[in-house]
Amino acid sequence: MILRLTILWIWKLVDPLFYLCSRLHYINDYQNNQSVFRVRITKYKGGNFTLSDGTRISRNDCLLKIHLHNVRLLDEFKKIKNDLMRARLMYKLVLSSMPLLASYLKDHPEESNIKGIIGITTINKGVRSLGFECHPPSNRWYKYFKKLGQMPISLISSSSIKNYRTNSLNYLFLSKEKLYHLYGQNPSSK
Repeated sequence: MILRLTILWIWKLVDPLFYLCSRLHYINDYQNNQSVFRVRITKYKGGNFTLSDGTRISRNDCLLKIHLHNVRLLDEFKKIKNDLMRARLMYKLVLSSMPLLASYLKDHPEESNIKGIIGITTINKGVRSLGFECHPPSNRWYKYFKKLGQMPISLISSSSIKNYRTNSLNYLFLSKEKLYHLYGQNPSSK
């Protein structure tokens, strides 16, 4: 427990530097409350996918990449011992951030060029009920290095290494239209 708290403390010190170097942007609401997402525009470099609503994601498509603000989440979770309670809190925080994500995208200057949302995660439970679709990356080296990069987060946040081993890495996709439909942003009201 002390090791986890020490790592979290160091991570909180380093996180502002990571934020500056990563080109990420916070999403805030009108009261300046931050969502659990940090985002940036990216060009997709993976294989082609067709989402359930017919949106085709192809190489070099413009997407809004989401990153969970992990250090913030871990700080909120540090007193919660039960993995189920942590998962419920994370789901609630992500769900409450989704309308902010839709609003951010709607107001983004590149909105017309952005096809949807992309994320990459080993968290696979509950994402479909938020509207996301899961697709595994096709490049095994990319999968290996991404999962390796997510190991510290998994080890700090989880009470068991078993969870890290059993969770598979997936892209999360959500089309722009589905995001607007589910979270209250009408694209025609722009």
